[in-house]
Amino acid sequence: MANPPTKTSSLHILLGFFLALSGLGLIQEAKSLGINYGQVGNNLPPPEKVLELLRSLKLSKARIYDTNPEILSAFANSNVELIVTVENGLLATLMDPNQALQWVQTRIKPYYPATKITEIAVGNEVYTGDDTTLISYLVPAMVSIHSALSRLSLDQSIKVSTPNNLAVLEESFPPSAGSFRPELAAVMPQFLQFLAATKAPFWINAYPYFAYKDSPSKIPIDYVLFNPNPGMVDPNTRLHYDNMLYAQVDAVVFAMARLGFGGSRNILRRQMRNEGTPLRPNARLEIYVFALFNEDMKPGPTSERNYGLFQPDGTIAYNVGLTSLSTTSSTSTSTSTSSSPASISLTSAATKVKMKGYSSMPYSVVIYLLGFQVFMRR
Repeated sequence: MANPPTKTSSLHILLGFFLALSGLGLIQEAKSLGINYGQVGNNLPPPEKVLELLRSLKLSKARIYDTNPEILSAFANSNVELIVTVENGLLATLMDPNQALQWVQTRIKPYYPATKITEIAVGNEVYTGDDTTLISYLVPAMVSIHSALSRLSLDQSIKVSTPNNLAVLEESFPPSAGSFRPELAAVMPQFLQFLAATKAPFWINAYPYFAYKDSPSKIPIDYVLFNPNPGMVDPNTRLHYDNMLYAQVDAVVFAMARLGFGGSRNILRRQMRNEGTPLRPNARLEIYVFALFNEDMKPGPTSERNYGLFQPDGTIAYNVGLTSLSTTSSTSTSTSTSSSPASISLTSAATKVKMKGYSSMPYSVVIYLLGFQVFMRR
């Protein structure tokens, strides 16, 4: 086990995970939902229509993959919180503080606060991407963007981070063995220090289904899908896990702790159960569903163009319960089936234990749900 961490940082975990056609296990309805609003299509509705759709679904949060001025203008005074994105190709330019200031002045400041931009995602999965030259650009670009926000007195309202793929981990099983890849040893502490200093979130996209897909004979499908199952016990901590998602989350936490950055694992688990934390007793899960529309111009296999919960004309492609969430505020427990809407947030019977030496900084958990594909990717 890692030594007790001496630093703290918030942790937003973007958990790309997968609903099944039958039962997700114990499920509770989320208080607030978000959506990933991609735009790689030539037949998508205008932003004004998209906003109407989000309102009809009672979605209060969205992420876009750029700083599209039409979207930022359309979402003004809507109360929808937006995460905007700096494309990977801009990282080298935005290392320059002057360029970063100009970017914030032209891409963010004209729209804020009328448009509720809450976070800036700088790049996407840079540490595991094909272009390794981007790795050296990432933190300097984040620092420059944060400095620009600070100069404009926006740094307390808009946070800066970057989404990471779970592949940043060298080891993820058992969770207590969680560690970052050796080739990231020089850059990951710098990145985590930035997050700790600016109180920004750590985002990671975790994909339980991929682990199952790679080893279906070794990983029980019920363990992936939150259905009842015997689970597994971490031999080092003796913690019992009844689902892969929590195991992956804890692997990330252990990896951060090994570098001196961490927080209470119990608090993370309680937050995922909507139990809140001492600092945020009423905190609820934030959930970002991927994605809003099928996008017909996305490259790659056919599945890449069919992640949407909706067709571009507004008809439902996959019903994962958003329509039911728009008509009820109940928080009662339900079970999803192939013929009934599925609530989105999660509970688990994962064992809670006290771990000495961990700080009480709460973790904020954000979940990406990937839309059904041929291979059940959600």
